[in-house]
Amino acid sequence: MRPREGDPADARAQLTGHDGDDYLGKVKVKVGPVTSEFSGRVHFVEQDRDQHRAVIDAKGKEARGTGNAAATVTAELHEAGERTRVTVDTDLKIVGKLAQFGSGMLQQVSEKLLSQFVDSLEAELAAPGPETATGPELPAGPRVWPALPAPKPLRSTCWSSPAPTG
Repeated sequence: MRPREGDPADARAQLTGHDGDDYLGKVKVKVGPVTSEFSGRVHFVEQDRDQHRAVIDAKGKEARGTGNAAATVTAELHEAGERTRVTVDTDLKIVGKLAQFGSGMLQQVSEKLLSQFVDSLEAELAAPGPETATGPELPAGPRVWPALPAPKPLRSTCWSSPAPTG
């Protein structure tokens, strides 16, 4: 997703790899005149398949500077007819240059990152899958089932912590 010209908040996220069960990534955020890039790691703290709920812990450090960010993201899936509704709650804490902008602006950035993720997921789910074998026997291994359209997030909340003084 490309930001519109004149957007006060510009955010981009990139998955760079994995380390065991952790995912590594970078997030570049521009709020007003301030740009910060964070490198960090994401870990699934909880995955409850029966309740269709996941809790994700994300932590990152600013590449140039002393800032850091931490987020706990809780996602829940709910049946909605032939679709799936997803609720996402984010508890975001930021220390450093970006904290000066307050929770309103950081809320916009958080929502933009989530929107980028949803757009990317929608595109991936809409892409044609690999060709499947035809004939009387199905190949061994996992089965691929058609995916439902990706849901839009219902809510995202964001709080910021002021930079430490002293």
